[in-house]
Amino acid sequence: MRGSDWTPSIVPNDQDQTVYLVADDFGKIGRAWRETDYETTDLETTIQDLLSGQYNNPIRVIAFNTAEGWSKDVSEDVARELRRRCDLQLRDVPSTIQGFCRTPRRKRPPSAHFLAGLDSHFCGTRLSRRYAQV
Repeated sequence: MRGSDWTPSIVPNDQDQTVYLVADDFGKIGRAWRETDYETTDLETTIQDLLSGQYNNPIRVIAFNTAEGWSKDVSEDVARELRRRCDLQLRDVPSTIQGFCRTPRRKRPPSAHFLAGLDSHFCGTRLSRRYAQV
């Protein structure tokens, strides 16, 4: 039997799953980590949701993987990827994420965890090599 200090975990228990969560700013009513379905916390879905206006005013994206024991603010990497995709599609950055994409951030190459998420989606394309040259 479990002790009285046990609480159920909200962390997914799938092995080696990286979860991406978006913090949204709702102005006067405050900021919150947006609710999302368990199956839609992957990087590609998060990027698609940002591009399609699912978030009002995103201010941060974090990623974590409990199996690997890490967490990281990936806002800069996600903003760079959003701008890159809009450039490739010859379209403007959607108004709902312009502030997020415009926020000055440190200039650094994308993290290995972020590139791994893109590689798993694009299944071996040259995308990560392109980023390695940035």
